[in-house]
Amino acid sequence: MDKFLEMKTFVAVVDATSFIKAASTLDMSKAAISRYVSDLEARLGVRLLQRTTRRLSLTEEGRVFYARCKELLIEIDEAEAEITSHSDTATGLIRINAPVTFGILHLAPLWGQFRSQYPGVSLDVTLGDRIVDLLDEGYDVAIRIATLPDSTLISKRLATTRMVLCASPAYLQLHGQPSHPSELASHAVIAYSYWSSGDEWHFQGIPGNVSIKTSACIHTNSGDTCRVAALADQGIILQPSFLVGDDLVSGDLIELMPEWKAMTMGIYAVYPSRKHVPLKVRALIDFLTKHFAETQKNW
Repeated sequence: MDKFLEMKTFVAVVDATSFIKAASTLDMSKAAISRYVSDLEARLGVRLLQRTTRRLSLTEEGRVFYARCKELLIEIDEAEAEITSHSDTATGLIRINAPVTFGILHLAPLWGQFRSQYPGVSLDVTLGDRIVDLLDEGYDVAIRIATLPDSTLISKRLATTRMVLCASPAYLQLHGQPSHPSELASHAVIAYSYWSSGDEWHFQGIPGNVSIKTSACIHTNSGDTCRVAALADQGIILQPSFLVGDDLVSGDLIELMPEWKAMTMGIYAVYPSRKHVPLKVRALIDFLTKHFAETQKNW
């Protein structure tokens, strides 16, 4: 039995969530599709799919095997594309996932520049603050802002950003300016819902580390909403410097207690752990690395 065809059939069934739809995609009979998957399970000695009359679902072994098969099939397609193109020029589609605010402010202006350098590359850019599974969801590259990259992925640090505690001059004039993190408990706070520590904010200072439980008057999953609310004199925010940097320079927002440092995070390009990174992905990583090496000083 052709192992490649077995893997291709299995992946098609999982992607289509149906033997019938997979048969249509591969232009094969449903019986042939079912036989390939059954023979694959028999050869491996494990069940890959749970079958009911209403739905298909992956077993734990099936989930692991699907991810590896998907990765191998992508590599085969890319290898064929590179050979048949007879060119060392980056070509093909790159699927990218990035955080919403960072994607709009700092990535969107770059896509035209990148495509000017690599006109054979097309981009599919999805913005969202949810952490995606690159293999399962078919992304080539994800931009992540974190303290540490996922150890199961290859990562390239593009830049760093620090979390800044700040508020508008009008808010501070009305409510006073805190001089110690403990005073935040009595202030209006606009909190980011995806903050890993929730409403507990952590700071480092010369006396030591301090953790403060804040009481948010506004919760939101949007950093942009936090910023706009702060500019509207609604309270204190803790947001990344790449978002509020221009407001600090203009004086529309005032940094509070700079002697107390909040978290500093890396901005990473991450991609699946593969031996052979596609030329189009290498070109994108190199482009982003060069750009942010030149602009990181502004953060």
